[in-house]
Amino acid sequence: MGKVVMYGSVSVDGFVADEHDQPGPLFDWLTSGDVPLDESGVVKVSQSSYDYTRPYWDQIGVTVVGRHVFDLTDGWDGNPPSGIDHVVVVTHRPQPADWDPEAPFHFVDGVEAAMARAQELAGDRIVEVAAGDVGGQMLAAGLVDEVRMDVVPVVFGSGKRFFGSVQGQQLLEDPDVVTQGNRVLHLRCRVRR
Repeated sequence: MGKVVMYGSVSVDGFVADEHDQPGPLFDWLTSGDVPLDESGVVKVSQSSYDYTRPYWDQIGVTVVGRHVFDLTDGWDGNPPSGIDHVVVVTHRPQPADWDPEAPFHFVDGVEAAMARAQELAGDRIVEVAAGDVGGQMLAAGLVDEVRMDVVPVVFGSGKRFFGSVQGQQLLEDPDVVTQGNRVLHLRCRVRR
């Protein structure tokens, strides 16, 4: 079974979006370099960001998101982002009525059931959990092995928190990777058990 990684770009004050679900400059680092990160040629980062991010992306088998993110992105039009094989959507609602049943999206009620389905689909590859409410719930439930943050030099002041509405203290190990890119600092910490 692969490891579970909570991941997202985040402001230095801990937000993944503003109050209106807008990421603002959080993804500017994805167009701040000259090294293509994917086949589109649109996403270009610094060499250091490429060296950190590309090997990670290549290991992801499944991404887990909440229904809110699914709705905001219009389900990526049925195509998982960044070449990922499957997306597991944590939701209490059924899939959209007009949803293509062949699209590699799986609608599951509850974080534990979502994680079980994601691990089944991922095999020995990484299960990526989007930062935010679902990520925070999975961290609090002890389902996350590692936290990765792309810290962007911007202060939002308020908005949607990286760890969602998680209550209580969660201990992480010291960062074992700290990589500076253009307009971003990549951090990786294991969750303390």
